Amino acid sequence: MGRAARREDAAALESPSGRHSLATPHPLRRIGIQTAMFKRTVLFLATNLAVLLLFGLVMSIFGIDPRTGSGLLVMAAIFGFGGSLISLLSSKWIAKMTTRAQVVENPRNEIERWLVATVRRQAEAAGIGMPEVAIYDAPEINAFATGANRNNALVAVSTGLLRAMTRDEAEAVLAHEVSHVANGDMVTMALLQGVLNTFVIVLARVVGRAIDGALGGDRDDGSVGIGYYVTVFALEIVFGLFASVIAMAFSRHREFRADAGGANLAGRAKMIAALERLSTTYGASTLPKQVQAFGISGGVASGLRHLFTSHPPLEARIAALRNAARDAEYGPKVGVVS
Repeated sequence: MGRAARREDAAALESPSGRHSLATPHPLRRIGIQTAMFKRTVLFLATNLAVLLLFGLVMSIFGIDPRTGSGLLVMAAIFGFGGSLISLLSSKWIAKMTTRAQVVENPRNEIERWLVATVRRQAEAAGIGMPEVAIYDAPEINAFATGANRNNALVAVSTGLLRAMTRDEAEAVLAHEVSHVANGDMVTMALLQGVLNTFVIVLARVVGRAIDGALGGDRDDGSVGIGYYVTVFALEIVFGLFASVIAMAFSRHREFRADAGGANLAGRAKMIAALERLSTTYGASTLPKQVQAFGISGGVASGLRHLFTSHPPLEARIAALRNAARDAEYGPKVGVVS
């Protein structure tokens, strides 16, 4: 990141009232974003291909036969959990590389010193180790947290956030991301995805064998026909959609919890103000797919498509915080002697 961009970012948070509107991205920036997204896609496909080859080799070495019940369960668990756990363990490295995030190791200006000091204070309050703090170049207001260990995580903010938000609003966003880390959301999401992947693999093949047996009759050699492969392919898509609905429902619940955690760490008014400011670019994200669910800004959709979004509507998130404030103010005072 150039010195001019650093000075612009520092000016945005120089005082609680400092703001800069988001400018339309320059054509060269658009080209850079498109190139970065292409590189992320290639990296994602290459990683998954490597995982498939590695697990296929492991199954061959240990003589795991997926045609047996126990072999099917082992194979499903290897492929189901393996990809999720590898993605989790490499999440920080992938996030840094795909977003080109610059880790703030030795703060060089006021904004970097403020970012590090704020994250350190919030991490201590949340009872976690000090995360790495990074800044990445992106036009939208966004931030994310990732990492396989709550004591060795990464919290990153976009340059768009630094330009558009006040210091109080940025503090609340950081608190939201620190809450993700403190709640162990990255690990929980990886385990949930592993369980769902395992069930999809097993159920698709069990149903596939049943349909293939009904169509082709029992085969003495235990082989399967074309009906098995067609059924498994179709059912993995269908069951995968249902699994995505479950995973995204948990992700939306996770966002409400992180908002509540951010309100506890930074203050409810600051958290609400941050979400209101976020509405200017809500839904826009240049984050790689691997960390999009952990950004504070997520996709916007209505109807059935809402079931496949990782973030709740912004209005619902703000309403939840306001309702919690009213409940705290007017709710019953248990154990208080008047």
